[in-house]
Amino acid sequence: MAAAPRPQVLIAGAGPVGLTAAHELARRGLRVRLVDAAPGPARTSRAVAVHPRTLETLDQMGVVEGLLERGRENRAFTMFASGRRLVRLQADYSSMPTRFPYTVIVEQTATEAVLREAVAALGVDIEWGVKVKSFEQDTDSVRVWLEHADGGEEACRAAWLVGCDGGHSTVRKQLALPLTGESRDTWMLADAPVRTDLVPDSIYWVHTGGQALMMVPYAREGNWRLLDTAPGKQGVEGAARRFSEKLSAGLGTPVTVGEPEWTSVFTFQQRMVPRMHEGRVFVAGDAAHVHSPASGQGMNTGIQEAYNLAWKLADVTRGHAGRGLLDTYDEERVPIGRALLGSTRTATSLVQFKNLLAGVALPVVFTVVRNVAPLRRAIQRKVLGGMSGLRIGYADSSLSLPVDEPRTTRPPLTGAGSRVRRRDVTGLPRPSGTGTGPVPGERVSAAAAVHAGQPGADALAAELRDVRWTLLWSAGDPKSDSVPAETAARATASHTRWLSVRTVGVRPGSMPGALADPGRTLRDTLGLGAGGWLLIRPDGYLAARGDRLTVEAWEGALSELGLGRGATALQAASSVPPAGRDRVLSTIAGRETHR
Repeated sequence: MAAAPRPQVLIAGAGPVGLTAAHELARRGLRVRLVDAAPGPARTSRAVAVHPRTLETLDQMGVVEGLLERGRENRAFTMFASGRRLVRLQADYSSMPTRFPYTVIVEQTATEAVLREAVAALGVDIEWGVKVKSFEQDTDSVRVWLEHADGGEEACRAAWLVGCDGGHSTVRKQLALPLTGESRDTWMLADAPVRTDLVPDSIYWVHTGGQALMMVPYAREGNWRLLDTAPGKQGVEGAARRFSEKLSAGLGTPVTVGEPEWTSVFTFQQRMVPRMHEGRVFVAGDAAHVHSPASGQGMNTGIQEAYNLAWKLADVTRGHAGRGLLDTYDEERVPIGRALLGSTRTATSLVQFKNLLAGVALPVVFTVVRNVAPLRRAIQRKVLGGMSGLRIGYADSSLSLPVDEPRTTRPPLTGAGSRVRRRDVTGLPRPSGTGTGPVPGERVSAAAAVHAGQPGADALAAELRDVRWTLLWSAGDPKSDSVPAETAARATASHTRWLSVRTVGVRPGSMPGALADPGRTLRDTLGLGAGGWLLIRPDGYLAARGDRLTVEAWEGALSELGLGRGATALQAASSVPPAGRDRVLSTIAGRETHR
């Protein structure tokens, strides 16, 4: 019997982060081995909130429907203090368009179950009871020593190792990455049945006059996640009685909490690593940062990290990009982790609200918030913007090419340390034409949400599920300018293994990659004039754009991004038969006027 082929990527940890990494690597055709030191799947849930940007990510992975079926949509945050309702903040995503304008409340165990099913469908088996003991790496591979549940040991070699093995990560410790930060307060989590007259359509923050608690409704009727920010020395003993007394005092109505299914008293940490990879070894999720559960960011951040890393590892492993692409994992995700520590520290202080004057001050403050609509909306958007993940972007990434600089002024992304950090481009003017559209570093999924339900927007949402990069360009009149169509045809012929080329503004079915856009709604949303183009990363963020798709512009972008082995083949476009180019041009010329 032939031995199984060596894995290209070994992943330590089969929680939501490791499962996401395994799914996305396997979806791109890599051989993945997934091990976990635990004897089997977790039976309890730390995380319970899946925020909008993570829902977009799961949609791009093709697994979001299974999660939505298991969870409850939440669109509000309601605050009580000393028996009085202070304010109800409704979800307001009007400034952050998304197809998922809500948070899904679902047990982490259910999230993991959805991801396990998806990973299994791709042929990846989880090896439970297998622990990473140590490893060493060289320029070509990583040698990992594994310990099995029966005590047996094994040496495994892989091209890459990804540590998604939690807050006590062996991988992180072996890399000698310091987890710097601070310890914080002791809290208690509990999952319990609750008898209350509260409508289970909101997260509830309840202040008793001296401390605060939180209540989060599960999809299972009558079941809630409870959080006590001051559990006292009793710990889990008498938890049901204490929760009942505290919540009744804070809400002003009788509340009966039944015996919890699960409780956990813990001192949470606020810590992170200064970098997230060393050579061929990477860390993600709790292996890279641990923090307060106050804003429900841990699992969401870890899933997005795994997604960010997986497409980059796949592109490098399959030879579509240079090793320098992997440096952008640290470049993009370490600042987000740092910002997360700051935001969760603020959220923690707000959730705890230990000040004894809160009983007097809170009603006054939130009476103003409730009655002043602009202030209430501003708070809603600020809170949601921080929690939702929809405002996360990569404007300062080496993968975000400025729209106002010549592309010949900066070196290509070719290897570790070869690319200097650039200035933030967030404040650049919007693209010319309609004055709208995303700039490099922003998520393109917002454009797919603005006119959801219309052909162009829905086609774009479907395109974002492709594992490849996307070149999306707007057809014009080839009689006056045939260069964009010729460049798109050459790009298709040269790079189809890693690039999807889509043409907006031609009749669906008239040519490969045709994307309908009746009424120009999608092109207007994207800010695309005739011949304009966008280069979209595999994770749905915009990398580059231009007003006219030419060989020079396209080749310059590929060179800077280190894609397609330098893209020199594009210049020698003789690989595209003239007849093929003529068909593309004639199709565009003969397109329907209503497109």
